[in-house]
This record gives sequence, C-alpha cells and structure tokens, in this order.
Amino acid sequence: MKNLENIVEDTAVELLKRAANILQNDYVAALSEARQKTRGEIGRSELSNILKNIELAKETSQPICQDTGVVAFMLKLGDNFPIRSKLRKILENATRKATNEIPLRPNAVDLFRGNTKDNVGRHVPLIYIELVEGDDLEITALPKGGGSSNVAAHSMVTPGLGWKGIKQFVLESTARAGSLGCPPYFLGVGVGGGEDYCMFLAKKALLKPFGVRNEDPKVAKIEEELLEKINSLGIGVMGLGEGPTALDLHIEIAARHPASLPVGVVFSCWAFRHAKGRVSKEGKVVFEYA
Repeated sequence: MKNLENIVEDTAVELLKRAANILQNDYVAALSEARQKTRGEIGRSELSNILKNIELAKETSQPICQDTGVVAFMLKLGDNFPIRSKLRKILENATRKATNEIPLRPNAVDLFRGNTKDNVGRHVPLIYIELVEGDDLEITALPKGGGSSNVAAHSMVTPGLGWKGIKQFVLESTARAGSLGCPPYFLGVGVGGGEDYCMFLAKKALLKPFGVRNEDPKVAKIEEELLEKINSLGIGVMGLGEGPTALDLHIEIAARHPASLPVGVVFSCWAFRHAKGRVSKEGKVVFEYA
C-alpha cells in the first residue's frame, strides 16, 4: 500500500503528464469557435493545424509542444495536511520521473554546469505555496514554455496614471510580444503588491477559470475592455494578422505602496498547459481537469 508521500509524488507525475499532453476542453472549444469566426484563409488554416496538433497529442499521449517548459507547481497547502517540508523533495522526484516517463524535454539549465538533464536544478521545479484552511493539498502543474515566458513584462507604472497607465502598459506589452509567444494568447495581469509579487499575481490570474470575469464588477469591466482592445491590435493567430490575438485575460490585484504601482503581465501561448488535482490527508486523489 502506498504511503502519502508516494501518492503525492504519483499525483504530481500524472498532473505533469496531463498538462503536457492534453489541452482543456473549454480551450479547444474556444479555438474551434475562433476557426469558425476567422475570415482569412491563412488564419483558419493555422487554427486547423493547432486543433489537429491537440488531437494527435491526446490520441498518442505525447506532448502538445516540443518545448515542455520549465516545471512549476502552484500549491494550496491545507493547515492539517501532514506533509510540509518534504514537499520540495517529493516534487523534485516527481519531476525527474515525469521527465523520463512522459517524456519531458530537459529544460533546467545551470549557469555553471549546463543542462541538468532531468528538469531539476537550483530552485527548479518552481514551487509556489499558499497556506489555506483544510486537510487537503491542491497541486496545479504549470509547465511553461520559453517563448511565452520571454515576452512576460513588468513595469513600475507612475502611480498618478492609475488604471490608464496600467491599461496602456498591458496593451504595449502585448503589441511588443507580437507573434513571439505563439498567439492566440491567454494573459494574466497582476497589479500591486510589490515589484516581485505583481508577477506572482499575474501567474495566479492566468490560472483563473476560463471566461469567468473578476468578482469585482469594476475589475471585470476592465478585463473585458482590455481583451477587446488586444484583439483589435491585429496580431492574430501566430502573428499572421487573422483570427484572435487573445482568448482570455484575467486581472489579480493587491494593495500597494502609495509611491509605487507595480504591474506584471504573464502570457501563455495557445497551448495553455496546466492540470490541477487534490490529495486528501487520507490519500484520496481527485483530478479536476481531463
């Protein structure tokens, strides 16, 4: 019988496999709808190629993209979940196992030793931990490719510009990204906190439910406005000028220093790869995404 540490490790491996090989159904539906609405033949053809790629990856249980990303885990750790300090070691073991079994391309590069060959290195996999009430451990696997990470953006916006400055920065960042991150994009925008925390907020925003607007109606309105303006930039599918530039955008906000207005923008390419699961303290596992 497996102990809880083995169960957490196996769950993390399975989540990495699902994230790498299977795009969520609502994203696939959105891409299919975009293909129907796209007028240009080139844009429709590219969306057809994307959809065929998704289908083949799922059928053959192979990664959607050859760049399987830097491995990251977003954790929600319940007060009463019995494993705590051992989680890093468990998730490192899971990453090594997933690299060999799925397989994942080795993407962890040490500045002195070169590629580690197993996706584990200093501070990698990336692990973000949020302490929550309850008995469970929620794990979200988020292997993020280099292309979309390279176009991430950060700015300390002049506080007096407020939301006008925030919107301008998001639009300028998307325009600069252009085709480099393989659109149509998913965007997460983090506002406030600090120069580092706004980027974490942006990554959290990226993981919000698809198509669901912010609980604050004022923020929800800004999400809709930005998504509309981004899609009017004309970047289009793979930068070809046809079809959608972005499929969704979410904003997460925090309080800030009066003299600072940190803003972070995190992009995902069309292959927004992530998978979520929950492990109870008794060892029961529930996977949220197919």
